[in-house]
Amino acid sequence: MDWFAAVDIYCERTSAAFWAEPVNALTNLAVLGPVVWAVSTARRLGERDPAVWVLIGLGAAIGAGSFLFHTVATRWTEVADTLPIWSFLALYAFVGSARLLGLKPARRHAAALAVVAALVLVFFANGEGAVRAADALPEADALNGSGQYLPVFLGVVVFVAGVWWHKHPMRRWVSAAALAFALAVTLRSIDAAACTDLPLGTHFLWHLFNCLTLGLALQALLRSPVGVKMKRPPLAHPSLPGAMHRR
Repeated sequence: MDWFAAVDIYCERTSAAFWAEPVNALTNLAVLGPVVWAVSTARRLGERDPAVWVLIGLGAAIGAGSFLFHTVATRWTEVADTLPIWSFLALYAFVGSARLLGLKPARRHAAALAVVAALVLVFFANGEGAVRAADALPEADALNGSGQYLPVFLGVVVFVAGVWWHKHPMRRWVSAAALAFALAVTLRSIDAAACTDLPLGTHFLWHLFNCLTLGLALQALLRSPVGVKMKRPPLAHPSLPGAMHRR
């Protein structure tokens, strides 16, 4: 594996130059919106859970990694692009299963480990990582590499179903984040097919809707009331670090 080999998988890139994908690169600046919004909300609510602050930091890392990949565009920057995304998803599954679904610590750990295992498997089997079947047979990849996110979307559906089942106050925020993510994955998937009619492709819209997803998902977590009485009882009483500091 040549980690410095050039990668060209998006419509906008027509050469190996640093600024060959200016729109795909610069739309990553949009991540500053949800990150600043999350920091402001976290400070206002007195958030002291380190895991939540790590999630916010990973949100910024997602934008930085994606910018790097859409400028340098090599194998190692491809990993730098996807690693923060998978890390965010795994940690969000752990924290969100407590605050939004009310899972006990043991079940949260089990859920997080299952998510990590699934993400690692998908990353190496079907993702944008070092091993991709699509590299050998590009025409067979009808989803333009977005198949890696299908297990993630299934997890999102579980979250949405869970918060609606419990009548959680943040259920509409979670649903809005899920809708934004679905649109993002769709736009990412049609990038190659859109090249003929749209030279820029649609990948930059994946960035923008991902930023919207990130903002809504973080706000749902941060604004989730502690000790709220749901319509249906949670699976277990959550243990939330720093709960006494939230209001």
